[in-house]
Amino acid sequence: MKCRKCGYIGKIDDSKKIHSTLERKEKEIMIVDDEDEKIRTMPTIQIKCPKCENNLAIWWLRQLRAADESEVRFFRCTVCSHTWRQYD
Repeated sequence: MKCRKCGYIGKIDDSKKIHSTLERKEKEIMIVDDEDEKIRTMPTIQIKCPKCENNLAIWWLRQLRAADESEVRFFRCTVCSHTWRQYD
């Protein structure tokens, strides 16, 4: 067996022990689908939606270009879910 990080090479004597360790890790993994919860916890701002003219939207920042350029601010309307962006 070879370590991907440091390159150490070691002999494997008991493959069942390694197999049971892998099985245990797989059982500990839990997939959480929190997309609906994420929207409820995001910050809101009073801004006019260009589609339905509602005055409330959630917002988030995302780095889309190079690191030396400013982030892009995204908005999503709380009524019609229309998403738009604003550059600084």
